[in-house]
Amino acid sequence: MEATQKITKDMLTGEVVATYPEAAKALMMVGMGCVSCPASQMESLADAAMVHGLDADQVVEYLNDSLNLND
Repeated sequence: MEATQKITKDMLTGEVVATYPEAAKALMMVGMGCVSCPASQMESLADAAMVHGLDADQVVEYLNDSLNLND
């Protein structure tokens, strides 16, 4: 994944954090402390958000805003 590509809810959580290390803090800020969990390597942001009772679209919007990818 290219480091300027917008994040989508279909992306794997682990891949997002590997590409955008600062995404780990943003995910923890919304209540997703699973960034280092082994499941994050196989779990999409949508699946991880569902497990944590969060709206995946809102999480993705927050991530893209936090990482200045909405331009």
